[in-house]
Amino acid sequence: MARILVVDDERDVVTLVKFMLQRDAHEVSEAYHGGEALAALGLEPASDSVLPDLVIMDVMMPVADGYTVAKRASEGDRTRKVPIVMLTAKGQTRELLEALPNVAAVLEKPFEPNRLRELVLSLLKA
Repeated sequence: MARILVVDDERDVVTLVKFMLQRDAHEVSEAYHGGEALAALGLEPASDSVLPDLVIMDVMMPVADGYTVAKRASEGDRTRKVPIVMLTAKGQTRELLEALPNVAAVLEKPFEPNRLRELVLSLLKA
């Protein structure tokens, strides 16, 4: 199916999302902070790594927050079209996140796993 990068500093969230997506036959890679996400996207350091088809990422993380990673991805020639689903515990950041052109959706934590699953399916069909 699709290659999906899951980025969250809460390992339990990564484990849950990874398990759910692998059940749908997706290839899931994981990162635990913004620096690892930038590396996985080939942004820092710059590389021609294989890009994911979708990124699911927390906002509040160490090294680089999700907003910073999404903004950097939106500026990259290779990464600007990779859709990002942002996970946030702070609903007031929704408008800021949705202003980024590559942020396809914002889900508030705690999220319903089936809602995330439906959202992933719809974004991959688009």
